[in-house]
Amino acid sequence: MAICVAVWALCGNAMAQTVPKPKEFYFDEDRSTTRALVVVPGQGDAVVDKLAAIVQRDPRAAEARAQLGTLAITGGRRELGDQLYKAALASLASGSQQYRTVSWNYGWALMRGGDAEQALHQWIALGNGRPATPDWLPPTLALTLWKLDRKDEAVAWFAAAVRTWPDKWGDASNFAALVPEWTDQERATLGDILAAWQANPPAWP
Repeated sequence: MAICVAVWALCGNAMAQTVPKPKEFYFDEDRSTTRALVVVPGQGDAVVDKLAAIVQRDPRAAEARAQLGTLAITGGRRELGDQLYKAALASLASGSQQYRTVSWNYGWALMRGGDAEQALHQWIALGNGRPATPDWLPPTLALTLWKLDRKDEAVAWFAAAVRTWPDKWGDASNFAALVPEWTDQERATLGDILAAWQANPPAWP
């Protein structure tokens, strides 16, 4: 067990070292990527049954498989959720718009399933594609890094959002409109990051 813990710690440290420094601005709108995958609306067993039926009829139904993955991960069935998401991604062309959308949703499933470290890994990989400066990346990485207690990095990433749109990200009252799909708790955490930024704005570069 001690060996497993040590190996996991080393892996976590390796991933932490891969977080890039933010660029100056993030003007690229990327709305096609930041689309919640909801093939069947709702929650509960009836939704799961409908999604499973869709996947059974069409194994290439990546979005239905991804939604099932989200329900599995946030419902405490992480192994099943990972399998569903990996199968969905494997069925898509790497770098395609649908691949990016599934990857983005996978990150949120991981985050809301309690694994911010793997969510961070997922989003960093996605942020290395095209567009080169997606507008969703700074606040999303800021939230994730803050949850991982990497607060200086979180503030540095949030600063990129404020540099890009100071009239938007510099005021917490805008958060509900800027990230309507986030939970109240997630927006409250972003408010904490804003307060930390206001207390000590990092210089650029």
